[in-house]
Amino acid sequence: MLNKYPMWKNLMVMIIIAVGAFYAIPNLFGEDHAVQVVATRGAEVNVSTQTQVNEILSTKGIAVKRSELEDGQLLVRVANADQQLLAKEAIAESLGDKFIVALNLAPATPQWLESLGGSPMKLGLDLRGGVHFLMEVDMSEAIRKMTEAKIADFRTDLRSEKIRYSGIRQSAKGIEVQFRDAENLAKAERFLKTRSNDMVFSDISSGDNYLLLANMSEVYLKQIKEEALQQNITTLRNRVNELGVAEPVVQRQGAERIIVELPGVQDTARAKDILGATASIEFHMVDEKADAAAIASGRIAASSQIYERRQGGQVALQKAVMLTGDHIQGAQPSFDEYSRPQVSINLDAKGGSIFSNVTKDNIGKPMATLFIEYKDNGAKNPDGSVKMDKIEEVISVATIQARLGRNFVITGLDHSEAQNLALLLRAGALIAPVSIVEERTIGPSLGAENIENGVQAMIWGMAVVLIFMLVYYRGFGLIANLALTANLVMVVGVMSMIPGAVLTLPGIAGMVLTVGMAVDGNVLIYERIREELRAGRSVQQAIHEGYGNAFSTIADANITTFMTALILFAVGTGAVKGFAVTLMIGIATSMFTAIVGTRSIVNAMWGGKRVKKLSI
Repeated sequence: MLNKYPMWKNLMVMIIIAVGAFYAIPNLFGEDHAVQVVATRGAEVNVSTQTQVNEILSTKGIAVKRSELEDGQLLVRVANADQQLLAKEAIAESLGDKFIVALNLAPATPQWLESLGGSPMKLGLDLRGGVHFLMEVDMSEAIRKMTEAKIADFRTDLRSEKIRYSGIRQSAKGIEVQFRDAENLAKAERFLKTRSNDMVFSDISSGDNYLLLANMSEVYLKQIKEEALQQNITTLRNRVNELGVAEPVVQRQGAERIIVELPGVQDTARAKDILGATASIEFHMVDEKADAAAIASGRIAASSQIYERRQGGQVALQKAVMLTGDHIQGAQPSFDEYSRPQVSINLDAKGGSIFSNVTKDNIGKPMATLFIEYKDNGAKNPDGSVKMDKIEEVISVATIQARLGRNFVITGLDHSEAQNLALLLRAGALIAPVSIVEERTIGPSLGAENIENGVQAMIWGMAVVLIFMLVYYRGFGLIANLALTANLVMVVGVMSMIPGAVLTLPGIAGMVLTVGMAVDGNVLIYERIREELRAGRSVQQAIHEGYGNAFSTIADANITTFMTALILFAVGTGAVKGFAVTLMIGIATSMFTAIVGTRSIVNAMWGGKRVKKLSI
């Protein structure tokens, strides 16, 4: 029988639409004004902190809607924006500088709905408000660090092959390796070329001065810069995630810059604290030959350098870097068998191999963890880049008890230091310092205005389309309007279900565009039905042929548009991605509602019946 759906297909349509509607519901509840409290510098957010914060707000007469402690972060919801500002000031004053207190917006979804997986769409910076940073990576520092690593590798390789050399140093030309005779120079050149195929070697000897010059190839320099950028993106994302900023955006822009967006955060100064120090971690051996008197007078070996200790005092470390923090995969604070704080470190395979080799001959000797921080001092370099101050301090000194591999512990810390060090190491080390070259704050009022304008555009666009379809296609127009409404609900539901989907202002434009595209499929189907009726087909045949013949046209149009949106998503950034995601979801849901959804209703109303006239 023509135009009859089996029961299972009708149930499938209803279930899919119902699921989309269920996940769209959380968007009706809006957001609560909230204050977010996160610990830093070794502090800890726990139940006592939560109790203290609740008591502070109670004494200030600020009503707490809900106080949530999860994963070491406290989120306190209040009634409105005015109370939010008062609450932030009161909490920050009471807790001190060991805690980050930031303004935020939290979904007001009921807990029972959250327990079933319901959550509202994630809003972009232009809709929710927040802070935006454009950060620039110091590529010269990345190349310098890699050059130092190469010098250390050359020393190790030449010694292992028993090739005698006079010295290795970095000059303006590159890495210069000096030899006493031409024979050792030739041996070294042949050997190093096989070990370092990313370097270009040349003999620049003159007279009795036997010199081998090594420079990084252009391909290798490009690789270093790319890895520095990608590593810094990963590290910044880890730091933001560790410190609890909801739905951050960390992505590259060009060859040397990174965009960091923190939706919902309104305090720019605190946002910088959330990003944390643009720091790196290095492990060095302590120079045991340098006693306190030598350190005080500055008379130490040329291969060592004096550093300040965070706990006070000074220590001399060997300049050679044993390991950098970019090899650290995990770091957790823990306690030894005597209940003393320690940090358990897990390295990647390469880092484990390096550390095993450098520690096997240093058992029983002290090793230091050097924390290096770069700060913007407000000045500019001659080339226009931001001038950075370099601050270095030793955060721990521990004795190597055994040959270390991929897993080891750092001891000699108190509880707060262990917590802080684990956080820094776990978040990762920046392979090169970054500086903020642009920052801006988008207020929540502007975001609310953007949402209101976008919703108004969608409402008016929908209203015009609904009226036109109802007037022009009558009964079938009503069916199209139901499908159009279901399509919009499903778009919102799917956007809410996908963890990485973010709705931006251009995304709202994509939803408005989807409204037009969704109804376009119905127009094609209905016009084909009209043509079949004019050609003398029966009502049942006209409906069957109309849907069948229009399918290929609808599919072609939507697939080509979907491919365009996919390309936009692949090459675009930020708002362009938001538009592309919304458009792709809208295309998929509109094809379902236009072809399957309306057909289900039409079949239920007219399918298998003797009908002489259609309301179309």
